[in-house]
Amino acid sequence: MTNTASRTLKLASWNVNGLRAVLKKDPSFTDIVSGLDADILGLQETKLQEGQVEIDLPGYHQVWSYAERKGYSGTAVFTREEPLSVRHADAVLAAGRAAGLTDDQLELVAVAATEGRVCALEFERFWFVDVYTPNAQGELARLDTRMAWDDAYRAFLLSLEDETGKPVVTCGDFNVAHNEIDLKNPKSNRGNAGFSDEERGKFGELLDAGYTDTFRAANPDLEGAYSWWSYRFNARKNNAGWRIDYFLVSDSIADRVHSTGIRSDIFGSDHCPITLEIEL
Repeated sequence: MTNTASRTLKLASWNVNGLRAVLKKDPSFTDIVSGLDADILGLQETKLQEGQVEIDLPGYHQVWSYAERKGYSGTAVFTREEPLSVRHADAVLAAGRAAGLTDDQLELVAVAATEGRVCALEFERFWFVDVYTPNAQGELARLDTRMAWDDAYRAFLLSLEDETGKPVVTCGDFNVAHNEIDLKNPKSNRGNAGFSDEERGKFGELLDAGYTDTFRAANPDLEGAYSWWSYRFNARKNNAGWRIDYFLVSDSIADRVHSTGIRSDIFGSDHCPITLEIEL
């Protein structure tokens, strides 16, 4: 990232569903991070405020984004290389405004932008953008917010590329299973939060804007590959899951992907980590 020669980077993403809870579990969070051995690790749903935890990870710079509401949402990135610059969700709101979202849509995005949902780190050769996408919620109660956010976030990623000429790697919990292959029970979940036609459509728009779903590109027909399982009904034991965590990359660098992974062997959350190795 600092020298002219490209190198293979190990990247990881994990929705920890409350970092303070994960820190109390065995194996320890630091052991899991050590095992992942990522050059950059993005976390989602940290659910904490500044100063509530002290995490000592030698060799890593830490970037945090906290929700104004306590115990809710939040993202963080741990990176071995110091970023050149950092942006947060207020930049998503600005991109939405520049893209022509309506005042009503911008009002919804503005609320989501207070929830610590984005850590965007600029490096010499690329952007690393960690995101926790708003959940549409039961009865799709927050679907309007979700639709507006998806439009603004897509505009944000495109604006990073347009402004800097650098490709984007974006990862995190996108809160949508794109296709039927991406969840165990598609028929009974059709129209539910995370598998509504509207959410799936917006995710398709994001890919169509110039981004590649790295795991599905490498495993087009692989069934039973999930990253989230409900805590109810022995869902994880029965692998009744959803693939809602993604590494997306700009189409221009999709051919540089070396490997993708879903680390369902790692516990501690209702999500498992996902990984990407890419030459950048």
